Order: sequence, then structure tokens, then C-alpha cells
Amino acid sequence: MVSNLRTTIASIPGKSPVVALDRVSKSFPNGVKALDGLSLEVRPGEFVSLLGPSGCGKTTALRIMAGLSEPSAGNMERHPNSHGGRKRGATGFVFQEPTLMPWATVGENVRLPLKISGVPRAEGAAKAAAALARVGLSEFVEAYPRELSGGMKMRVSIARALITEPSLLLMDEPFAALDEITRFKLANDLLLLWRALDKTVVFVTHSVFESVYLSQRVVVMTARPGRAYAEITIDEPYPRDESFRTSAEYAAYCRRVSETLKRAMGESP
Repeated sequence: MVSNLRTTIASIPGKSPVVALDRVSKSFPNGVKALDGLSLEVRPGEFVSLLGPSGCGKTTALRIMAGLSEPSAGNMERHPNSHGGRKRGATGFVFQEPTLMPWATVGENVRLPLKISGVPRAEGAAKAAAALARVGLSEFVEAYPRELSGGMKMRVSIARALITEPSLLLMDEPFAALDEITRFKLANDLLLLWRALDKTVVFVTHSVFESVYLSQRVVVMTARPGRAYAEITIDEPYPRDESFRTSAEYAAYCRRVSETLKRAMGESP
């Protein structure tokens, strides 16, 4: 299903959005306009990808959702406790680079958000160990980042984002710098985590194939200044695995998303 976002925004009846952007624009002091009237609603439990070329404002949109940047125009609303009424941390953010402290152990890197929040060391260490177990790195609590592969460092970054039990997980091209085999493995693991922990995920990517494999909805953006041009619903069941990745249905969705992206870029100023 493809719909033009200039006239419609996807919604799930009866559920308030975890985050909503309403005609958000963003301009920087150097005169660059990154976003122009971006509207988007993300509902509890969804996995949504923002797809577009480099420089189209995807990361800017993610930072606004996280509260790390303010829009120049329009509104952003977050409802972190709308997910089943459970009190949780507002937002977890996974950056494109792992941004780990090289002088600290893996466990201390994961514990950092709780340390900043004043959580006692023993409690934080226990939660860090649990978060690392979720990403398959229990035995590396005392290791240092220099001892890890690129994929393992990204798992640590994901564990750190999960430690505050966020209702909304924002991910900024987290697998972009990894080799294809590692990307496939982490994509599978991410979907397992998303389903097991009942998170809401907004995932930024410039990969058509990644967006189709992971997402329930793909929001296709124009080139800068970024606008939401269209959305495509990936109406395929989970769990998804290699049988989906090699299926005719997957190939058809990839063609559809790719064609939509091409049209979106053709409409850019």
C-alpha cells in the first residue's frame, strides 16, 4: 500500500501516538533548511523507517523527536507513557557511531545513563548486565571497546539505549558502517528485541532493502529540505527471516519503495 503523505498520515485507531511531528521545519544559522513541513505520527509498538538520500533531514527529524533539537516551525509532541500506560524512560537513541568511552569497560559504558541519573552503582551494574544479556554480550561486561568488533560495539550501543527501558527507540543508521553479513545478523537480532521488549522504533536509513526488511511502514522523504513524500506499508508478518529476504514479495516491495524514492527525489526543489 502506498499513500501520499501530503494528504494522509497513517494512524492506528484508539492509540495515541508515542511521537508526532506536525508540519515541522528546521533551518540552521548557516541558512541550510533541513526540513520543510514534515508531518508524521508513530504509534505504540510500531517499527517505522525514515528512508531518503544522505542530507535529506532524516537525522534532523530524529534529533527533534528525541528533544535534542528544536524545530524552527511546526510542533513536536511526545507521549512516552502512552505505551500501555506503563511508566518508562522517554527515549533511547542509538547513533550511527557507537560513541563508546574507550577508557571504560563495556559494562560501565552501558551503565552510563543510569549513572548520570543518580542510580546506585550496584543497581546500575545489574541492569547493565541484563541489558548486555539481551544483546548477547554477557561475557564482555569487563571488556574494553578496543577489544570488540564493529558489530559488537553497536550491540553495546543498543544495550546502553535500552537500559532506561525507553518506550521509544530512535536509531540513526546504526548499521551503515558494518559489513553486509553483520548488518543482516544485527537486523534479525533487532527485530527479535523489538518484539520481545515491546518497543516503538523509528529507524533512519538510506537503504531500501533494510527499510523493507525491518519495517511495518516506510516513510519516503524528499531530498533536502526533507518532506514526507509517501509511505509504504510492508504488509508481511513477523518474524521475518532469510525466507522473506529471498522471497518474491520482498523483491516486489523493494521495487515499489525504490520507485517511490525515485519519484520523491524528482519532486525536490
